[in-house]
Amino acid sequence: MENSQVKKNIIVTPHLNPLPEGEGVVRKLRIALVHDFLVQWGGAERVLKELSEMYPEAPIFTLLYDKEKMHGIFAGKDIRPSYLQKFPKFLRKNYRWLLPFFPVIPETFDLREYDLVISSSGAWSKGIVTKLDTVHIAYLHSPMRFVWDYNERYVKETEHKKMNFLIRIIFNYLRVWDRLAADRPDYLIANSVYTQKRIEKYYRRESNVIYPPVNQELGNRNLELEKHKPTTYNLQPKSYFLVVSRLSAYKKVDLVVEAFNKLGLPLVVIGTGEQEKYLRKIAKENIKILGWQEDSIVAQYYQNAEAFIFPTEDDFGIAPVEAMLVGVPVIAYRKGGAQETVQEGITGEFFDAQTPEVLADGVRRFLDNKDKYDKDVIKKRGEEFSRERFRREFGEYVEKIISN
Repeated sequence: MENSQVKKNIIVTPHLNPLPEGEGVVRKLRIALVHDFLVQWGGAERVLKELSEMYPEAPIFTLLYDKEKMHGIFAGKDIRPSYLQKFPKFLRKNYRWLLPFFPVIPETFDLREYDLVISSSGAWSKGIVTKLDTVHIAYLHSPMRFVWDYNERYVKETEHKKMNFLIRIIFNYLRVWDRLAADRPDYLIANSVYTQKRIEKYYRRESNVIYPPVNQELGNRNLELEKHKPTTYNLQPKSYFLVVSRLSAYKKVDLVVEAFNKLGLPLVVIGTGEQEKYLRKIAKENIKILGWQEDSIVAQYYQNAEAFIFPTEDDFGIAPVEAMLVGVPVIAYRKGGAQETVQEGITGEFFDAQTPEVLADGVRRFLDNKDKYDKDVIKKRGEEFSRERFRREFGEYVEKIISN
C-alpha cells in the first residue's frame, strides 16, 4: 500500500458516465460500511442509505441501531450494532450518558475479513481499526463539531450547569482522541468545501469534496396538500414557511419558532429530536410542529411552501437543496455549507445573525422580493446535487484508489 502522504493528495477527475453495474475492481472486493448511530433520520443517514444501495452486499456496522426510529428505512440490510445494543433500554434511550466510552466502541468492530471499509462519520466511526492491507475511506460529515468549534456553546446550552467543569475535561480528552483518530483512514472525503477547510484546520489533512445526494423523489411528486393523511394539517399552498430538520439545539430551530412567534406568519416544522417537546411548548398557534413524517408527506410540504428556512451553520445542509429541487426559495443563515448551495437573489436570501430579529428581517426582505424568484432556475440548481452525480463521483473515486 502506498504511503499515506501520497494517498492524501490523490486527485480524482470524474468521467461523464457512471460505472456500469457489476464492473470494475471494486465489485470483487469484500466491503463493509460503518456509521456512527442509526437512531434518527437525517442527511448523514441519507448518505449511508445511498452507499448501502451502491454496495448492497456490504454489512453496516454502527454503534447503536434503533429500528423503530429508523422507520424501516434500512429494513433487509445486514445491520451489526456494537455491544451498546445489549445495554438496558433506558441506557440505549439515553446513550449520550456514555459519551466518554464512545471512542472505544468503534475499535471493537471486527473488520478483519474486509478489503475495503467505508465509514460515514460525524464523530466516531472514522476511529475504526483495520488491517494493514484493508483500505479505509472515511466520508466526513464534519469534524467532531461539539468538541471543536461548537464546544463552548455546547457547554453553555447543557441543562446540567454544575457539570460544566467535568464536561470540559471530557471534551479535552475527546479532542485528543478525535485528532488521532482522523489519522486512521487512508483517504478522507469531505461533504463540502466548508467541511474540507475544517478538516485541514483541525486534522491537518487534505481531503476531496463529494457533495451528498439530494432526495430527487421530492421533485418527482406532484401531490396536493388535500391528499395528506388525516394526521397532517390542512394548509393552503404558498401560505406557510417550512423547516425540515433534526430538532437538536445546534440546528437552531428554536430561533425560527421565536421569530415566527413574533411575525405571526404560518410555519410548519417537520422533524424529531431532543428539542421537540420544548418547541411544542413555546410555539404559538400559527406554528405547527409535525414531528417525523414519511418522505411522501415531506414532499408535499416542500412543494407547497412559500419558502424554506435554514437557520443553522451546517457543514453542508441537504434540506435547503431538497427545497430548491422543487423550486422553493431558501432563507438561510450566511455561514457553512449553505453558502455553497444557495445563490443570493437567485435561489434564496441570507440573514447574517442567529437572532429572531435578524431572521425576521430576512423573512420580510424575502416577502418584498418573492416575485422575482424563478421556480425553474431554483429547480435547476437543486438538480446539480443529484443521486446520480453522487454515485458517479463516489464510485469513480473508489475505483481510482483501488486500481492504483
